[in-house]
Amino acid sequence: MKRSDNFSKFSAKKKNSAIKEAFKQEKRKAKQERAVAIELKKKQAAASDGPKAPLLLRKLDKTMPLNKYIAHCGICSRRDAVPLIKEGKIKVNGVEILEPGFKVAPEDEVSYLNKKVVPVKNLIYILLNKPKDYITTASDPQGRKTVFDLIKGMGTERLYPVGRLDRNTTGVLLMTNDGELTQKLTHPSHEVKKIYEVKLDRPLEKSHFERMLKGLNLEDGFVKPDALAYADAKDKSVIGIELHSGRNRIVRRMFEFLGYDVKNLDRVMFANLTKKNVERGKWRFLQEKEVRLLKFMNSSFVRKQ
Repeated sequence: MKRSDNFSKFSAKKKNSAIKEAFKQEKRKAKQERAVAIELKKKQAAASDGPKAPLLLRKLDKTMPLNKYIAHCGICSRRDAVPLIKEGKIKVNGVEILEPGFKVAPEDEVSYLNKKVVPVKNLIYILLNKPKDYITTASDPQGRKTVFDLIKGMGTERLYPVGRLDRNTTGVLLMTNDGELTQKLTHPSHEVKKIYEVKLDRPLEKSHFERMLKGLNLEDGFVKPDALAYADAKDKSVIGIELHSGRNRIVRRMFEFLGYDVKNLDRVMFANLTKKNVERGKWRFLQEKEVRLLKFMNSSFVRKQ
């Protein structure tokens, strides 16, 4: 009886081992069947959908608003295209179109000032560290220097600045022919961050510091900085200010409202871009990662239009 019990113990061990092995084989088989099923679905999807068109072609296979089309052509931003259209400078199939939302189909021929234009394929993104005494326009009737003088020789693509810095403001300036990105970065709903270093004619008083933090009622409406700080502990005339407002000369006007004269204004950050390793008056191409971050910046916070 004893011997029989001993043998029964060994027999039980063998049985458990066999069960475990069978389970492993079953699991392996299920994994293989799942892989086969996934591969079959991929083949079926490819057969039903046909070959995929390149991303750019898929994008342009749909109609798009005329102002957006003009932006894709690298003429200007989507917002700046609106007045061009309303002024009658754009034609579709030879007909003057005055409505920015007019739908343009891929087969339509669009012209600007009677010259045919097509969406650009070679998108360019440049970060410029703007010096003083340069204006952010393509040309100037007064013959003043423009930021385009600083990027001569970089190529034949037509670029335009994203937002503007006045003649005496220095620092980070993004230039591109990507109209869609320009529209995003300049639209108030995206709340794109800008940081400036301001040099005043005298130290900023504590009462004015606190007043500015609470917000100011300027002639064109209320404005409040996102952050404010003394940039230099020993010199309270040097201020760091962060805000997302894109109103014209907004930083200068805020300090002028409180009775200060802005001696120097330098934009040290725009969106996620800084002038690090870019000397004054020099420029560089953005890296692919930087462009990707710009395109997806603050997307989850944007109000639906």
